[in-house]
Amino acid sequence: MDSGLWICLFACTTFPVLLTGLKPSKEASDGQDLGKYVVEEAMKTFQGHLAESCASGWKEPMRAKQNLEKTLLEADISQETLIVAHEDVQALIFRIKPQDFRGLNISSDMLMVYASRRPRHAMSFPPALTEKFQAGPAKETRLACIYLKASSCLFQDGKNSALLNNDILGATLGGISVNNLSQPVEIRFWHNLSLANHSNMTCVFWMEGEEEGSLGAWSPAGCSTTILNGTVVCQCDHLTYFAVLLQISPPALDESLLAALNYITSIGCSVSAAACLLTACLYHCSRKKPQDFTKKIHMHLLEALFSLYISFLVSTLLPSVTTAWQCQAAAIFLHFSLLSGMTWMALEGFHLYMLVIRVYNLYIRCYLLKLCAVGWGLPGLAVFTIFLINKQVYGIHNIKTSSLHSNKSMCWIRSIEVHYFNLIYLSGTVLFNMSILTLVVRQLRRLGANSPQQEEHSCRDTVTVLGLTCLLGTTWTLAFVSFGVFSTPQLFLFTILNSLQGLFICLWYCTLRCHSQASVSKGTSHPSQ
Repeated sequence: MDSGLWICLFACTTFPVLLTGLKPSKEASDGQDLGKYVVEEAMKTFQGHLAESCASGWKEPMRAKQNLEKTLLEADISQETLIVAHEDVQALIFRIKPQDFRGLNISSDMLMVYASRRPRHAMSFPPALTEKFQAGPAKETRLACIYLKASSCLFQDGKNSALLNNDILGATLGGISVNNLSQPVEIRFWHNLSLANHSNMTCVFWMEGEEEGSLGAWSPAGCSTTILNGTVVCQCDHLTYFAVLLQISPPALDESLLAALNYITSIGCSVSAAACLLTACLYHCSRKKPQDFTKKIHMHLLEALFSLYISFLVSTLLPSVTTAWQCQAAAIFLHFSLLSGMTWMALEGFHLYMLVIRVYNLYIRCYLLKLCAVGWGLPGLAVFTIFLINKQVYGIHNIKTSSLHSNKSMCWIRSIEVHYFNLIYLSGTVLFNMSILTLVVRQLRRLGANSPQQEEHSCRDTVTVLGLTCLLGTTWTLAFVSFGVFSTPQLFLFTILNSLQGLFICLWYCTLRCHSQASVSKGTSHPSQ
């Protein structure tokens, strides 16, 4: 036999063996198993990233998640339903015909192997799910459902929110955005009853971060929550990833409430700013005594409040129309105005203590000059120091709502540490002034008890206390009353009272002015207020 024949025989016997080595395993030998094989490989990759410590960041797990979603929707499978289950990730793929779709119910019982090890869950899809497809030419589409456990890499917002059992259920239909459904998707999470006594449970969905480097956040928009005996029922009008948020703190501010609060604040600040100007004009037009420190201190407080109102109104408008450094300058001035207002409220309390409680030995050299140094210098020093330490503290601050869609921006502080500083500053001012106000009320009651005209004295004392309440800023104590059912009413009450503080001081000043003129016409006199 010649050499050419031997070569031909050798090629015929060895080439099929080489082809066999290039084929997938027997499990993936036909089209159906090949699709399942591809899905399992994508799930193994994704589960491997979930098990990691995330020291390398979240980008790789995010790519693995996106690859898994794409694979579930595009893998070549011939069966109507494909279920692939791993330890922490399970997937169900359904091939559905939009024209014939009458709804679909799935549950953890379908996972067989892992059903008894995990908390139960279920999803129900309404017939309205395929409304967008029914109007198009598509004869078939694919519904992919994913069950997974939350990890430190994915589905973690900046608040480190806790999820019920760490369970997350996701669904996508044909790779398109499904929202505003006429019939809601229902998701059920079974849980331990003891959890209901310690946390508030809210159905939420995952909203991908819009900014670069932002993972996203959990939002309750478009979802309703019903808590039954051992079950949390979520009804949502869209498809995405769903979970149950365990909230120890009050929920995020609703978008409609933010709009209402912003409207009230804008009106209140505008009215108070005008009232501060009117009061200043009345003061400069009146006859002034050289040593009338009380009214001069009132004017400094009104100047601080006026700058606070104006700077707040400006800072809410600047983010969309100015540059970054202009917004930063507005934020600095707003912070300075806020601290100045608080400081002059504390100085009002100090001056009141000197007048009513101490009474004797009132003379202090350069008294008003020293008060101005504290009232304007201390806030300026604080703001200047903060700016030197970190210039990025001031800038555009985003006020996020529960929906995360129409978030409001303003020029303000972007550091939580500085917010804590403001809270401590406010706490010291309020605590000091509340102590002074308590002492003054006790002194007024003692004087009223010895007065022969108790009814007239009591009426005058009531007006005095109300005025002092505005001057000393005691309404700012509402900032510390925000819990449970009082959260929303407190927000509105705090906004209304403090945005109108300048107006209240103006009305009090006008009342005292009229009372003083009436007393002069009757030939009587009263101490300066």
